[in-house]
Amino acid sequence: MGASSPTVLEPLRPGATLVRAAGGLVLRAGEDERYEVAVVHRPGREDWTFPKGKLEPGETLAECAVREVLEETGLVCRLGSIAGHVEYRDRKDRPKTVTYWTMQVEGGSFAPTDEVDELRWLTLEEAVRRLTYDRDRQLLTHLSHELVI
Repeated sequence: MGASSPTVLEPLRPGATLVRAAGGLVLRAGEDERYEVAVVHRPGREDWTFPKGKLEPGETLAECAVREVLEETGLVCRLGSIAGHVEYRDRKDRPKTVTYWTMQVEGGSFAPTDEVDELRWLTLEEAVRRLTYDRDRQLLTHLSHELVI
């Protein structure tokens, strides 16, 4: 699977900080042998998105992705290949880049938290309709063209 081409952001203004984050497109085979992907609902933002979060000091992007997926979903996942990158401005108007990996569940279970109150397993087509952000839909659409089950 190849990575999607990133969106170009405006150059950083002096003193601006680039927010780096990572996450996962957690995939499984559904009952009808079509891929399903985990999407999460964040009540504080009233959005549906993929599990992701900010890089901690000394952490690699891959470590961040696995940690954030575990924290937001309760799922222990095996890292796959890079699914792509998205770039945008966050709520504080800072440039943000998120690297996503495909992931497979090895264990764990979801329990609602204040940050993520719901997890849904959706077919790729259902997820494209459910996701809040165009950048997530574009990433999933790009990935779906490369998946074969």
